Amino acid sequence: MKLIECPRDAMQGIPQQIATKTKIDYINQLLKVGFDTIDFGSFVSPKAVPQMADTADVLQGLDLSGPSKLLAIVANMKGAEQAISHQQISYLGYPFSISETFQQRNTNKGIAESQQLVNEIMTLLDMQELVIYISMGFGNPYGDKWSPDIVEKYADQLIEMGVRTISLADTVGIAEGKTIASVFNRLSKSF
Repeated sequence: MKLIECPRDAMQGIPQQIATKTKIDYINQLLKVGFDTIDFGSFVSPKAVPQMADTADVLQGLDLSGPSKLLAIVANMKGAEQAISHQQISYLGYPFSISETFQQRNTNKGIAESQQLVNEIMTLLDMQELVIYISMGFGNPYGDKWSPDIVEKYADQLIEMGVRTISLADTVGIAEGKTIASVFNRLSKSF
């Protein structure tokens, strides 16, 4: 089991800009804990997520002398290219939703376009690995079809593209124990 801490997710939702030094100090404290991975920032449009505009600056201030690895979120090729240029980053994370509605809202791309982008990012990777966050992994409040079969279908397709790590996300906090068990039982048989 690997523990992944995600300060990025909390920070990006805070409307007041957090000082770069404060982010660096906080993440450096998390790095001392010994988490396997820290999801520390994202290379996305500063218009879309202003809080993450200083991700490259934060990265430069981190003490990476310990064993923890870094993950940065990307949502397009420009972000992927920026993240890949930083060798300190072990993982690029891409938010892939099985909800067409949420995928459009989150990345301005549909599911098919996102799959194409995943393929393009995979060709750029050198030392890093692409981690796919399957958003709406346990349900969908937007009215798009959802079932464990659909989750498995997209997980299969992503693995066929060469993705080795998939993280199922309860994006909107609707997962129940029974649903989580059903999805994990289904996927553990396939993978």
